[in-house]
Order: sequence, then structure tokens, then C-alpha cells
Amino acid sequence: MLPKVKKWALPGAGFLILIFLSLFLLREDALSYWCWGLLAFVLGMAAMPFTGCLFEGFLDKGYLFSKLLAIAVSGFATWFLTACGIIRFGTASCVGVCIVLAALCFFRMKKLNRNGIEFFPSGDLTLVVWEELVFLAAFLLWAYFAGFNPAAYGTEKFMDYGFMEAMMRSDVMQARDLWYSEGTINYYYGGQYFAVFLTKLSGTRIAVTYNLMRAFVAAFAFAIPFSLVFQLLKDRLQEKGKALVPALGGLLGGTAVSLAGNMHYVIYGQIIPLLQKLRGEEAAGYWFPDATRYIGYNPDVPDKTIHEFPSYSFVLGDLHAHVCNIIFVLLLLGLLYAWTRRMHEQKKALPEEGEESVFNTRDFVLREALHPHVLLVSFLLGIYQWTNYWDFVIYFVVAGGVFLFTNVIRFDGKPGRVFGATLIHAIEMAAVSTLVILPFTLKFTTMMQGVGIAEHHSLPYQLAVLWGLPILVSVLLIVGSFREAHKQKAQKGFSAFLAALHTPDFFAAILALCAMGLILITELVYVRDIYENGYARANTMFKLTYQSYIMFGIVMGYGIFRLAMLSRSLIVRLLSYVALFFLLWTVGYLGNSVHSWYGNVLDVSGRKGLNAQRFLETDFAEDAAAIHWLQDNVKDVSVVLEANGDSYSGFGRVSSSTGLPTILGWYVHEWLWRNDTDDLNRKAADVETIYTSGEDSVRKLLTEYDVTYIFVGSKEKEKYEERLKPDYLKTLGSVVFEDSGSGTFIVKVR
Repeated sequence: MLPKVKKWALPGAGFLILIFLSLFLLREDALSYWCWGLLAFVLGMAAMPFTGCLFEGFLDKGYLFSKLLAIAVSGFATWFLTACGIIRFGTASCVGVCIVLAALCFFRMKKLNRNGIEFFPSGDLTLVVWEELVFLAAFLLWAYFAGFNPAAYGTEKFMDYGFMEAMMRSDVMQARDLWYSEGTINYYYGGQYFAVFLTKLSGTRIAVTYNLMRAFVAAFAFAIPFSLVFQLLKDRLQEKGKALVPALGGLLGGTAVSLAGNMHYVIYGQIIPLLQKLRGEEAAGYWFPDATRYIGYNPDVPDKTIHEFPSYSFVLGDLHAHVCNIIFVLLLLGLLYAWTRRMHEQKKALPEEGEESVFNTRDFVLREALHPHVLLVSFLLGIYQWTNYWDFVIYFVVAGGVFLFTNVIRFDGKPGRVFGATLIHAIEMAAVSTLVILPFTLKFTTMMQGVGIAEHHSLPYQLAVLWGLPILVSVLLIVGSFREAHKQKAQKGFSAFLAALHTPDFFAAILALCAMGLILITELVYVRDIYENGYARANTMFKLTYQSYIMFGIVMGYGIFRLAMLSRSLIVRLLSYVALFFLLWTVGYLGNSVHSWYGNVLDVSGRKGLNAQRFLETDFAEDAAAIHWLQDNVKDVSVVLEANGDSYSGFGRVSSSTGLPTILGWYVHEWLWRNDTDDLNRKAADVETIYTSGEDSVRKLLTEYDVTYIFVGSKEKEKYEERLKPDYLKTLGSVVFEDSGSGTFIVKVR
């Protein structure tokens, strides 16, 4: 009995420490933190009868992936039923859908138990417990950091938070566009929707869950790579190193994906300042966004680009489409490896001729089309069209590559069968992903305007600074794996060569090649949108290399330990240790950015809490009471008129904080989403007319735009100055709120 007690003593102590730290660090937010942690646990456990079968070869049966699968399926099912007009979007419907799906999982569990099929890790549960600890610890870390700068204000936070508030108010999908009252949201709002879905399930406040969702995504961005890399190394190393090396590799994978920076920080933030000090010069300072604005900025050339990565996003605090979708991208990568692993195992278990020696077209088509992993990958690709369309395009190709090369192995390179199976998978991905998301795409107008040839290119040394480290590890891994497979293959041919690759090496090589391919694409072409004239490549490089970074992180977590443990070349082993050293050095970027953005996080007293709306009392003190009045008293989706203005400014603070739509908000964002400047210019002129003309035409405009409330506060006074007609505006209805001190007032239009 004593050894078992000792085995559970450390993780048990870990949970106790987490409880204590959460109470000490989060204080009033601790309950919300544990509520979301418990919700993820319950949803994940409910989905295990399905997840455990999908990840049957994993030591943990896909325990952490089960949480994401449950969120994806239950959240999407609720949205789909709402978008089709079958149910209304509310807490009761969210809970009801989850209960129905949980019941299906329960019946699935009963069937599996009768058939003696294990869907949950049996025997030693140590890994599952440690994974839960890893997830909760990462969740706590980011929830703690977020409390030092919780404001949903600055960068694109107004948009992200406003989407959430708009959906909280709406019982239909798609919700009204908070900055374009005559239309619905014409952007990829799926990520923010899932935050609202979890908000309704947990019963927490939207002002808190904005920051909880930030921390939630960041936690999974560490925990899921930990789980995936652990399994990759476990499969490759077998008993060599037992659990210690896979665990260390998993921690490195989680660090590489979610905590590390890039070599820009090491070179420009550490090495160059050190050399300047040694020469007696004044050391240059380092501003953490520079690592994401390097190509086009240093040196300054007319080719401004963006190359962000997760840790920058997590620190900055935007809850944007590419950030929210990280969790579903990681789920898809896990499913792809689980499928690849299963197919390789089945191939080894078949007789020499294989089951395809008896070839029946109908059976073949049905079997290939009904692979649950392929169906779920197709389903996730459909979700991506709603959460972040760029990821749909990227991972359609990534998944297609995994399916293609795995099929080459499965069917011994027989062209007809390889092509047939891959074609079935491609058609299935295209068809399923299109069908499941139709309620969104039928109401959505794309903002892409074709593909252009890149006129500018990155300097080679800049690419080396940003991507040299992961490319080095990737090349070493690919070359080493391929050389080993070439020596081991018993037969000639490409399929025999691929079959000789160990499954983890095979999968990591595909991820590495895809990541490098995405970087190459940005040097050749770009997707056209409204950003041209020096910014043509910015959005394309941003979205493509963001996913490169995630795939590279998984490859480095696996590759460094795989090379260090198994390579016979002393030089390769030394290079793997050098890569490990520099990768860990890039984690210093997190410390630099956290200090720059949050201040002294070691001083708990400086933490402000997770309330994303607390900034109203300081940044918009004149308007705060009036905004709170709207939040407390307006329960429908009435149109509230406020002054419109530029993106990334304080304009739009009323609509963003309340979710109530206004005639026109951030101009450039609406230009991107709708690409109709004539309409936007007309609306901007109409808003100005209402606030400044004092003529009878104002009443007609208020009726035309169905305005219920007119808001007059700090930004309206700032924009219109002496042209503002407050006395006239008060005659248009009844004054339902007025602050005698600031002069801010709200008129309810008659």
C-alpha cells in the first residue's frame, strides 16, 4: 500500500498547491477559474467514450483532447441549431444540447463496456493526473498575468469583446454587427462564439470570461503540445528513457508552442545589447512587439509584414480569430497523428498481400469515407471557415498531405488505390466542411479579392533570424529519419521507404515540411485585401507563419529529444543540444514581454483582477455611468447612436461595452469586412448630420436607422466640438440618463 501512496503523493500535493495559489493569486477570480476548470473536466470526461476510441493507441487515450472535442462538438451543435432557427441561443439551450450529447456518450459507454473495449486509461492513471495538473497550472499562470492588464481596450480588443457582448444579447445567429446596425457580423466570429458558449454554460460574467478565455486558450496551447509530443516520443523511444524523456519533450513542446519567442529576441534583445555594453556604448532597448514587426521595419522598406506567434498574442490579450482557433488546430493535429498511428499499426498487422488483395469498390469507398478521424478532421475544417478561414486553407493542405503519404504506405504505393483513397478523403473534407458550415457561409460575404504575385521579398538573413532555429531542427530530423529509413527498408520504392520511417518521424517530417512550405509561400504570393501599398504581404505572412510557428513548436519539442537520444552522429547530438539551449533562451522573450505589458507581476498587490470593463472608470470616466446604465437597463438589441471613428481608437466604446449596435463604428474594420466605402461614407455623413445639424431631417434619419437611444459623451464632444447640438438632441425624445458633472446624457428617441 505504501508505494501507491508515495506515487500519488506528488500529484496530490500539486493539486493542493494549485488550490492555495489560485486563492492567493486570483482572489475574487478564483471561483471563476475553478468553475471553468471544472467545466472543462466534466465536458472532457463525458466525451471520453468517443475520444478514447479515436486515440486508442495513446497512453492517456486522448484525455486532454477530449476536453477540446467536447467543446467543439457541443458548442458547434448549439450554434448550428440556433443558426438554422431550431432553437434560441440561451443558457437553457446550451445546457440542453450538452445534456443530450452527454446522454449519447453515456449510451456509447455502456456499449463499450459490454464489448469489453477500454476507452479510458486503465491501470496507471499517473499521466492523466499530471496532464490535468499541467493544464490547470498553465491556466492559472495566464489567468494571473491577465489580471495585471485585463482591459478590453487597445489594439483590437474593442472588436473581440464587442462580438462577445453582441452574442450574449442575441438569441439568433448571426448576431447584429455592433458597428453596422443594418447588418449582421460579417467576420469570422466563431472563436468569440465559443467563449460566449462557455460563458453561458459556466454562469460567469462576460466581463470576466473575456480574460478567462484568453487564459484558457493559452493553457491548452501548452498542455496539448505536451500531450502530443509526449506520445510521439513514447512511440519513438519505446522503453528508452521510459516516461522521463517523453515528459521532458512534452514540456519542451508546450514551451516552444506557447511560451517561447523567436531568435529576434536573442539577437536584438540580448546579444547585440551585450556587445554594445562591452564596447562601452549605450545598450539599445528592446520593445517586445519588434519580434513581430521585423521584416519591412528593420531596415525600413515598403514591405511591412507581420509575423506574430502565440506567446505574443497571449501577452497582448487580443481574443482574435487566429488566437481562439489555436485550440481546434491542436485538436486536428492530434487527430491526424492518431489516424496515422492507427493506419500504420493496421498495416503491420495485415498479411503480406493485405486486405486490399480482395478489392471491392463499394466496400473500399465506404470504408475510406467512414473513417471517424477523417470525418472529424472534415468537421473541424468546416468550423475553421467560421473561426479563421486561413486555417481552413492551411490545414486542408496539411491534412491532405498526411492522408496522401499515409495512404502510400497503406496501399504499398499502388497508384490506383492511393489515388482513390486520397481522392475520397479530399472530397469528404471538401463536402463535409462545406455542408456543416452552410448556415454561416450563406450569410457571409468574403473579404478576399484574389491572389497576387509578391513584388517584395524578405532578406535571407531576416528569414534566418526568424526561422533559422526551427528549420535547423527540422532539417536535422528529416535527414536523420530519412537516412535511417533508407538503411532499414527491405524493398525498393517510395512506399517501402516511407513504410520504413517510424510513425512519429513520419508525422513530424510532414509537419516540418508543411511549416517550411508556408514560409516559402509568403515569398511567392499573397492574398489580396484592402491592405496594399506597402502592406500587401502583411496579412498573408501573419496568418501562414503563425501556423508555421505552432507546427515548428511541436517538431522542436519532439525533434530535439529524438535527435539527442537516438542519433549516432556526435555532431547532430551536439547541434540538438545547441538548439535546445537557444530555444530555452527565446523563452526570455516571455519575461521581457510580460514585464513590458503587465509591469511587476511579482507584486500580487498590483493585480487588478479579470474584469475586462474596469477600464471604463479610468479611461472613460465621463461615460462610465451612462454605459453601465445601458448595460443594466437595455435587455434587447436596440440601436444606440454614438460617434464613429478610426480603428484602434476610443471610438466605439459604447457599442463594444454593451453589445448594442450603432449605425457605424470602426471605419477601417467595416471597410475590410464589407468593402463598400460609398455606403460607409454615407453612414458617416448621416451620423454627423444627426449630431450637428439641428434640422428636421434628423428625425427621418433616426427612423431610417431605427435608432432607439442617442448617446452624447466624451468622444462625441471631442469629435464634433462646438458643432454638437446637445439641446436639440434632447428635444428628440426623453432624457433617460444625465450626469450633471460630466454632461454625458442618453436620449431615448420617441
